[in-house]
Amino acid sequence: MKAILIDDERMARQELRRLLVAHPQIEIAGEARNGDEALRMIEEHSPDVLFLDVRMPGMSGFDMLEQLDSVPQVIFTTAFDQYALKAFEVSALDYLVKPVAPERLAKAIGKLKPPAQRGGIERVFVRDGERCWLVRTADIYLLESEGNYTRLYFAAERPLVGRSLAALEERLDPAVFFRASRKHMINLKCVDRVEPGIGDNLHVVLRGGMQVEMSRRQSARFRARWGL
Repeated sequence: MKAILIDDERMARQELRRLLVAHPQIEIAGEARNGDEALRMIEEHSPDVLFLDVRMPGMSGFDMLEQLDSVPQVIFTTAFDQYALKAFEVSALDYLVKPVAPERLAKAIGKLKPPAQRGGIERVFVRDGERCWLVRTADIYLLESEGNYTRLYFAAERPLVGRSLAALEERLDPAVFFRASRKHMINLKCVDRVEPGIGDNLHVVLRGGMQVEMSRRQSARFRARWGL
């Protein structure tokens, strides 16, 4: 399992590297001192997990995650409890308060999931004002276009992200997400039922009751795909 250590403190990186010797399943692909270096390394190595310092000069850990189209598993490292609490808000895999205790590191590594075969974005980092989330795309049941922005629907949340629906569509797994209309994209695994709509259009009811009207063109594609 490939990992990148991201921390502006050299001693902190060295200590984490030393502790990770006890976990041979973790292969350290590289170390980064800041967000810019980290972005280049992530592009080059496609890591499975990031050990990410939250508070760094310039680009913070949260700022860096916001630059990624697809986010690996994340274990935050921080010397500040308030940042540790915020890490939970973004649904990080875990967080480690520096100096890192070996037993806490072992517990965090135990939560890692084996690398999956990549078929599109697995996670996205979402920031809406002061609130942040690290969301599995499997948990997103609807995407709604709002100009050059897209509103994501997951759980009870509906944050707006600074990417167009067309840009997200290019990165999402087409086996899971279906473009219902110019405005909407649905998670097929979250469909409760499909009903006849106006004319030749189909009407989709998602789990939880959210309703989406398919365009005529996409209704025809949906029928052809599913033999309706």
